[in-house]
This record gives sequence, C-alpha cells and structure tokens, in this order.
Amino acid sequence: MGKRFSIFSILISVVVVIGGCFRSVEPPVINGRDRRIPQTSATVVPVITVHPTSKYPPGWVPPRGRERRWKAIIIHHSAQSTGNMAMIDKYHREVNGWDGVGYDFVIGNGKGKADGQVEVTFRWRKQIAGAHCGGTPNNRANESGIGICLIGDFTKTRPTYRQMSALKKLVRFLQKRYKIPTSRIYGHSTTPGYTRGSICPGKNFPMAAFKRSLRAI
Repeated sequence: MGKRFSIFSILISVVVVIGGCFRSVEPPVINGRDRRIPQTSATVVPVITVHPTSKYPPGWVPPRGRERRWKAIIIHHSAQSTGNMAMIDKYHREVNGWDGVGYDFVIGNGKGKADGQVEVTFRWRKQIAGAHCGGTPNNRANESGIGICLIGDFTKTRPTYRQMSALKKLVRFLQKRYKIPTSRIYGHSTTPGYTRGSICPGKNFPMAAFKRSLRAI
C-alpha cells in the first residue's frame, strides 16, 4: 500500500508541473540548428539579478556586438504559485532537454525569489532566441520577441504590486531601447500566429490596464 501511494504521489506531482505555462513551448532553432540538447543535470548558469528598489538594472543592456533587433515583448506566467529562474531552468534542462530556461527575464513574487526581483537569464546575456512561444510561423515569436515570465498562477491570483512595478520598469526600458510600440506587447496566448490554445498569462493578468499605464508617461 505504501509503495502504491508513493507512486501515485509522484504521478500527481508530474501532472501538476506539466500543467505549467513554462513547459508548453518549443526549443528555438538558431542558424538552422535545433537547440535541443540531451537531458542533463548541468549546473545552472549564474544569473544577474536586480532588486526592485535598484536605480540601475545591471545586465539589462546586452553586450556590444551581440544585440538583436527585438520587435515585440511577450508576457507569461509560470502557472505555479512559487518559483524562480533556477527552478524553471532546471525543468527546461532536465525534463524538456533544452539548453536552459526559455525566457529572457523572470520576475519573482516573494515565494522563491524576492517580490519584484528581476532575474536576467543567459538567453538575454547571450542575445539568443527564446524558447517561450513556440508554434508561430518561422519561429517568429522566439526569434524576435522578448520573453518575460512572472512567477505565479494568474488563473487563480493576480500579480503582486511589486511584480507589476518591476514589469513596467523593465518593459519601458525595452520599449525605449528597441522602439517597441505598446501594440506589440502581447500575452503568450494572444501572440500573432500562435494557435496552440494556451491561456497564459492567465485571466487575472491585467493586460489592458498594464498597457494603459505604459502610455501614461
């Protein structure tokens, strides 16, 4: 009986994790090469983080000579109440078999990382295509869209105030640097060309209000 219960518990845990937005994406294709790698338990690459009260966000400006011409911003939720970049990175490596976390930025909610803390991933530092919105024509969303993931399940709750403040600061920075209009800020599920039926970033993410706040400068 005890053995059966343990197996059942493991199966339930797997189902819960699989339900998250952060696994329902495709590995990018870069320069004609599939970025999948064999499953690995490699050490997570250190990230640069910025606390929500910091004036200057280290790591937001990409290295010279690597910067891509980004065209859009795509917002996600993790679909889990707790988490951080390292947890997503581990899942994407060991379960999906990718070369690391699929997003460019991850914003904490106080449960796994400080509330409103922005983590800058290796994809942004290296300026390589994302793995956060697969299925668009020519992998367009991953190739030209910046992926930002907020920790939380916004089908059940709303983002925290600090998360939204950090997101606004980050998005304004990206808009100014890459001349991205508010009309090209999308939720995962509403990204042009995406047809796989995701509900990310969840019904409780205040997209309309967020876009209005960006215009009120």
